[in-house]
Amino acid sequence: MAVLDTQREAQLEKKAKKQSPWAIARRKLFRNKLAMISILFLITVTILSFLAPMLAPFDPARVDPTNRHVAPGGDFLLGTDSSGRDIYTLLLYGGRTSLTIGFSCMIIVVTLGTVIGSIAGYYGGWVDAVLMRFTDFVMNFPFLVFVIVLASIFREAGIWALIAVISLLGWTGAARVVRSKTMSEKENEYVMAAISIGGTPFKVIRKHVLPNVMTTIIVQATLLLAVMIVAETSLSFLGFGVPSGTPSWGNMMTEASQPNVIRNMWWIWVPPSLAIVFTILSINFIGEGLKDAFNPKSAR
Repeated sequence: MAVLDTQREAQLEKKAKKQSPWAIARRKLFRNKLAMISILFLITVTILSFLAPMLAPFDPARVDPTNRHVAPGGDFLLGTDSSGRDIYTLLLYGGRTSLTIGFSCMIIVVTLGTVIGSIAGYYGGWVDAVLMRFTDFVMNFPFLVFVIVLASIFREAGIWALIAVISLLGWTGAARVVRSKTMSEKENEYVMAAISIGGTPFKVIRKHVLPNVMTTIIVQATLLLAVMIVAETSLSFLGFGVPSGTPSWGNMMTEASQPNVIRNMWWIWVPPSLAIVFTILSINFIGEGLKDAFNPKSAR
């Protein structure tokens, strides 16, 4: 029996060595119950939000003064707000707006940060100096003040103006992370070999550097998604984000600034606040799960 156990352990170790790092990371991620529950929750929220036109019982722009501040029940599953709009409908459409802004900003920020960071880290020298000084220059802008000012100027453009402003001011952290990883990767032998046989910088970065930096980019993207959703909800709550006529979780929270609503009308602010909290928590748990999965020293 001892011999069989030893042989079985040797076979398992041999099989593990043959697996790619991506396969090992996937297996570790699937074993992380909290991360998997968070992934399922985020997928469910995203699907429900983007199917809002089919699932919502009312028009989100529908205003009914005769049904203001109706408590949950009857025709209104989660009650109505001060304008008589259905909270459940606003929650679905608001999720679509907030998640659209979050995912769009995340994709743009990660793309800009990856391009600028990989170029700066690969070339080094004066290219790195110019790009990093430009990055420092953008980082010096007070983020909240500039987003409020620019979003107010281009308010008529809707949510896409907000997406553009947040993205153009939020890529600097991702660029610095990708730059540092690229600088360490380009010193490896396989990159030097690709350069020595005449590989162009674009080909070397695309085929040899970025695949090995991708794990960092994925984790960074996950955490950035949570940051972008928080930025949207915060700006909308302050009245400088999504236009008031467009449903979003941040806009739904604006009524919570009224003491009467906080004390007596919990159904107006509790649903969007819970949606924001659980969505941000799920994204953070996914990010932590990915970080553990891609960490070769992690035993989880």
